[in-house]
Amino acid sequence: MALDMDGKGRKAVVLLSGGLDSMVVAGLAREAGYRLFALTIDYNQRHKRELHAAQGLAQHLGVERHVILPLDLRQFGGSALTDDIDVPKTGVGDDIPVTYVPARNLVFLSLTLAWAEALGARDVFIGVNALDYSGYPDCRPEFISAFGEVARLATKAGAEGEAFAIHAPLQYLGKADIVREALRLRLDPAMSWSCYDPQPDGSACGMCDSCRLRLAGFAEAGAVDPLPYLQG
Repeated sequence: MALDMDGKGRKAVVLLSGGLDSMVVAGLAREAGYRLFALTIDYNQRHKRELHAAQGLAQHLGVERHVILPLDLRQFGGSALTDDIDVPKTGVGDDIPVTYVPARNLVFLSLTLAWAEALGARDVFIGVNALDYSGYPDCRPEFISAFGEVARLATKAGAEGEAFAIHAPLQYLGKADIVREALRLRLDPAMSWSCYDPQPDGSACGMCDSCRLRLAGFAEAGAVDPLPYLQG
């Protein structure tokens, strides 16, 4: 699924969490010919292991500059990822889970947009997905579309008629398709990290929503997830 666009050496800022989806989005942007700048937010999340993954991915993908921006969302709490709340292990349900971080993608995209404007970049990439995900409202296509309009209204570049493109190429892909894209792009899934509750021995828990969705995607794609998972 190569992007139907030509980056032609243009700058693009990729929101790089270190997860499988952000890895694939960055790989697609690189394949399309963009010059990559990556933003990772260290929001004092429970699963800090993903920050190390983001560092490795940025180096592997030839990112020109990788900014890891500290933003301590534990000061707010309200999520199992930023507060003393157990990460649920009962499976993906219909309700928005407690792993939802209030307005996370809104905040993160705003920061990504700010850096893009400062760089003179007009392309922003994010790995949100509206099919195989945990039901977070800030992953919906309506949000991404609305943020594109916010970007036009809230920036000097937008006021001067320079539009920003908010790219979410995985929006309508299932997790199995995303796994297949990683393999097509020759990206090693072991370099990414998805688990919300890393274990003391460095393994993924295998039971949180993120692990379940990832493992189901690999199974459906007929591939083996190389990450270590908690045994037993």
